Amino acid sequence: MTLWFGLALMTAAAVLAVLWPLSRRGRELLSGSDVAVYRDQLEEIERDRTAGLIADNEAAGAKVEVSRRLLAAADAPAAPAGNTAAATRRRRAVAVAALVALPLGAVGIYLALGSPLLPDQPLTARLVEARANQSMESLIAQVEAHLAQRPDDGRGWEVIAPIYLRLGRFDDAVRARRNALRLNGDSAERQAALGEALVFGANGVVTAEAKSAFEKAVALDAAHVQARYFLGLAAEQDGDRARAAATWRALIETAPPDAPWVDFVRGALARVEGAGGAAAGGVRSGPSEEQVAASSELSAEQRNVMIQGMVDRLAERLNRDGSDVEGWLRLVRSYMVLGQADKARAAAADARRALAGDPNKLQRLDDLVKGLGIEG
Repeated sequence: MTLWFGLALMTAAAVLAVLWPLSRRGRELLSGSDVAVYRDQLEEIERDRTAGLIADNEAAGAKVEVSRRLLAAADAPAAPAGNTAAATRRRRAVAVAALVALPLGAVGIYLALGSPLLPDQPLTARLVEARANQSMESLIAQVEAHLAQRPDDGRGWEVIAPIYLRLGRFDDAVRARRNALRLNGDSAERQAALGEALVFGANGVVTAEAKSAFEKAVALDAAHVQARYFLGLAAEQDGDRARAAATWRALIETAPPDAPWVDFVRGALARVEGAGGAAAGGVRSGPSEEQVAASSELSAEQRNVMIQGMVDRLAERLNRDGSDVEGWLRLVRSYMVLGQADKARAAAADARRALAGDPNKLQRLDDLVKGLGIEG
């Protein structure tokens, strides 16, 4: 109702603006009226001369001029009545057009282009909606363009890294995490985030590099939950279920009562504790049966990444404790399966040094080396 009232007022104002000048009758300067005007002027000049407002010679000159005009007006014919009637008809036609055409035209245009039922559309709300409707691809493209111009913006790399991870762009996520770590400094959160990106990039395998990142995170913050969980996962993937169970059990014992991740870790703990009692009975080197079954569902490239990660961690463990001859034999065979003969020879040399005090173990190693044809 308020809208229509306002529109009516504006229409009335527009009509009034048109009709106002038309309602004023044009002053018909007929000859009789002109004669009366000039006679009044002569009388006024005489009064001014008598009052001394103008000099006699000026008054005489003014009277001559006014008299000349008076004579001309007296001789002029009066305006014909027909012209006055025609002008009146024209004014009435324009008035009718203004009264009818303006309101009808305004209503027609409004009905065609407008609608009183549409809600308000404030500029701020429309700007917010426009930003919200931007696609994820366009936002990422904007950030990437910014980082291409300012590659030293550590905050930018830290912002885009988790987005890459959610989109499955794991190589880009690893690169972003490394840049963030390099530019923003070392911290437990950044090391753990780098390790997580490496794990995702390796199809869930905790590679040697990822494990190193998690160990650095724990060294910086011994209570870091994410890093401790992945270290337990690394132990499980190495076949050391007892260590994995101990890691996760300690994580659960120190968890806050309302920690949302506790049930997830409990599930992981139940998995290793229920796997044939392996958690209570020592260490196995290499992948478990579940991991072998899972690897069969991967592509050849993914399977190689998974195996490489396990082999790297096995080599790292043997460098810390070289007494496990089974581990050394498995490591040498794994390198040969991966087509890395140079690494197999280097591993055999490391094994000889580690097993130098046990002739029986050395003999088993030599037999394997001869069988694989990697002597020398």
